[in-house]
Amino acid sequence: MNPLWIASRATGVVALVLLTLVVVLGIAVRRMAGGGSRTPRFVWVGLHRNATLLATALVGVHVATVVADSYVTVGWTDVVVPFLGSYKTFWLGLGTVALDLMAILTVTSLLRHRIPVRLWRALHWLAYLFWPVALIHAVGIGTDMRTRPGLVLIAGCALAVAGAGLWRMSAARPHPAPLRAGHHLAELRARGADADRVRATTR
Repeated sequence: MNPLWIASRATGVVALVLLTLVVVLGIAVRRMAGGGSRTPRFVWVGLHRNATLLATALVGVHVATVVADSYVTVGWTDVVVPFLGSYKTFWLGLGTVALDLMAILTVTSLLRHRIPVRLWRALHWLAYLFWPVALIHAVGIGTDMRTRPGLVLIAGCALAVAGAGLWRMSAARPHPAPLRAGHHLAELRARGADADRVRATTR
């Protein structure tokens, strides 16, 4: 069996799992920005950064082995410019789109301290577009991902991101504003006056 074919498939699957972890950890970092966690936020940030670096390296190996494999005809141009390749044009093109988005996210993260914060945050919203495109690419181009184990893996990745998203949105729900001290005191006095009136009428 072709070792390059095995390497491209294996790195693609592991990269998808790691990219899912990256998205989940990214959501956790945003969730922890508001506090409420016993784990320091820098721990989540470090995990997110390291998972991102590892996922990026695996995606690089995945792309290199796909191009080097003579079983399919994929050139470096097809890796950069979407929907030009002759091999499964649509599904390969989605992979190229995901790779381009990932490159934007990686470069802007490395240059985070040199670009405006608002621009960096706006560009980082592309992560929520990049991940589903990569997921659909994996399902469409890999026959092994349409087997039962592959579908279970895909479903697990989707549920993990959906669960993290719901967890993040639950923290964004507005909570009722606390009563001001003066208003709270006035309310207590009113309740006491009502109680005194009730006692007076029952004597």
